[in-house]
Amino acid sequence: MRLLVVEDDDAIAVPLIEGLQRAGYTTSRAATGAGALTQAPDADLILLDLGLPDIDGSAVCRSIRAVSEVPIIVVSARSDESERVLAFELGADDYVVKPFGFRELVARIGAVSRRTNSVADPARPQSVGALNIDRRARKTVVDGNEVALTPKEFDLLAILAEDPGAVVSRNDIMAEVWDTHWYGPTKTLDVHVASLRKKLGDPAWVETVRGVGFRLRAG
Repeated sequence: MRLLVVEDDDAIAVPLIEGLQRAGYTTSRAATGAGALTQAPDADLILLDLGLPDIDGSAVCRSIRAVSEVPIIVVSARSDESERVLAFELGADDYVVKPFGFRELVARIGAVSRRTNSVADPARPQSVGALNIDRRARKTVVDGNEVALTPKEFDLLAILAEDPGAVVSRNDIMAEVWDTHWYGPTKTLDVHVASLRKKLGDPAWVETVRGVGFRLRAG
């Protein structure tokens, strides 16, 4: 996934971009509204600050949304409800108030991406390299051989396969595969990941992104 970080403050942009790159995202930056409008067509998701030096971020959001459906997450120090409401009315998909936790931001990126990007048709099997996933039949095949997965293992694989190569946070996986009210140990997730890797026959299928979550190898 190609992220565009629209942020004029180096003290925020530089460590943020470094963290996103460590999390596996291809990241570019625009320090002005004009730069954001120029680079927006090449982005898969935009992190947009509102306090830009040339054009207000709200106007940038409006201009991008007028010509593109690219997901936009506003990242701003403006915490008033009226600012959040305006951003959503202009087409933003989410709103994060500074200061923010990096892991929360990555989780929101994953959630927005899954909501807005087209996902494989569940009525049709999906192929990722030698891996074939049939959501309707809940069948998994690797190199032509069917793999017997538990319901949770299949759900875990399915969420990772929605966007191969993209990182899915631990919190998002726990919320979607288990439920939002899960209070059991998060070690449960690691146990299921280990079992899934073993059954797929190659641990490299499911990659760990330390401190963030997991991703499915993109083929």
